[in-house]
Amino acid sequence: MRIGIVTPVVAQPPPGHAEWERAAGIEEIGLIAETADRLGYHHVTCSEHVAVPVEAAERRGGVYWDPLATFGYIAARTERIRLATQVLVLGYHHPLAIAKRYGTLDRVSGGRLVLGLGVGSLEEEFALLDAPFKDRGARADEALAALQGSLSKRLPSHHGEYYDYEGLVVEPHAVQEHVPIWIGGRSARSLRRAASADGWVPFGLPLDTMARMLAETDLPDGFDVVLGPDRPLDPIGDADAAGRALGRLRDAGATIAGVRLRSGSPAHYCEQLAALRELAGEHGLTFGEKSGEKQEGNR
Repeated sequence: MRIGIVTPVVAQPPPGHAEWERAAGIEEIGLIAETADRLGYHHVTCSEHVAVPVEAAERRGGVYWDPLATFGYIAARTERIRLATQVLVLGYHHPLAIAKRYGTLDRVSGGRLVLGLGVGSLEEEFALLDAPFKDRGARADEALAALQGSLSKRLPSHHGEYYDYEGLVVEPHAVQEHVPIWIGGRSARSLRRAASADGWVPFGLPLDTMARMLAETDLPDGFDVVLGPDRPLDPIGDADAAGRALGRLRDAGATIAGVRLRSGSPAHYCEQLAALRELAGEHGLTFGEKSGEKQEGNR
């Protein structure tokens, strides 16, 4: 099981963020990303919301940094850590818009993009962006297929019910021959959708429920399951609890852990990253890529 981090600051849903994050900015984000990169963590994350209604912000939070701008900055300050959108809402974008913008990010970062995608559930945001809501699941399925055939191609093509294109040049495009795609969600349908991609990032489900869903689904070889503990880890203050939490994720079927860390400042967060790396080593957990895996195009 490899370990990545749910990047602090860039999303601040209640009550899952520390007090210091409210006043933090890009320098603090960059410091933490550099530290995670140096220590060999697998990935950092950034999620997507354009505008959250005031009422919804009470549940979801209102702070969401734009993934493309944020990752462009992080890419310039790091060398190996992967950049995982967790998640982009498929219905907000044409597949070729994602292929061009995030394909450019893949090139800028030297082949480090992980494209996390989701169907979306905030109807008011769909309406704001003039994006269809009722058939968003079917649209997402086709958009996923279109992206899988377009991300790394100069001359992509797709012919479907919702998207139809060919004879177009997309340059630059992703430098990875195969950009990993993770699907977010909490339903059986999201897992079935993920099984046609490269990984599943479930949320809001008990570990035993996720383990049962995974056991009942025929998954391809090399499929990633990205799970996170239900609360921030404190490897300095309570190493035993942090170790047990990681063990529970592994036992539930996680191939990658996406963790949050308890912290009182950016410097403390970086200290927690170092402590967790040492703790993970004691528990036989790995960092970075799968054994023998090489990031195509990575510098």
